[in-house]
Amino acid sequence: MPRSQRNDNFIDKTFTVLADIVLKILPASKEDKEAFSYYRDGMSAQTEGEYAEALENYYEALRLEEDPYDRSYILYNIGLIYASNGEYVKALEYYHQALELNQRLPQALNNIAVIYHYQGIKASKKSNFEAAKVMFDKAAEYWKQAIQLAPNNYIEAQNWLKTTGRLTS
Repeated sequence: MPRSQRNDNFIDKTFTVLADIVLKILPASKEDKEAFSYYRDGMSAQTEGEYAEALENYYEALRLEEDPYDRSYILYNIGLIYASNGEYVKALEYYHQALELNQRLPQALNNIAVIYHYQGIKASKKSNFEAAKVMFDKAAEYWKQAIQLAPNNYIEAQNWLKTTGRLTS
C-alpha cells in the first residue's frame, strides 16, 4: 500500500485527499501523475524520518519526472536528506543540481550557505583560520544570493553578514 494511503494524522490525510483530487482533475500524463505520487510519498516518509524510504520514492520520482522545475524540488529534497544525515558533500551535489534546473530556489542557496558556515565553524575550532575564512566567504556568497531572491526569509543570515562585514563584499 502506498505511503499516502497509510497517513494517520488529519493534515496528512487532508493533503492526500486534495492531492488525489487535483491529480484526477488536472490534465497530466500517467508518468506525471505517477511521479507526483512518488514525490508525495517521499515527502511523507521524509517527514516521518524514514529517510531510506523517502530516497527510494524521490529517486523513482526523478526517473519519471521530466519537468525541470519539479525535478529541482525533488533534487532539493534529496539534498535535505543527505544534509540531515551529515553527508554534506552529497547534499551540496544535489542542491547544486537543483539550482541548475531552478536558479530561483533560495532555500537551496540557504542550505548550501549553512553547510559552508558549519564547515567554517569546524575549521575555526581547529584553529584553521584560513580554511574557516574561505568557508565563511563561500557561505556569505550563497546567503547573499538567497537574500536577493527572498529578502525577508533569512534575517539571521543578514545579521551575520552585517556583523562580519560581508554584506557588501
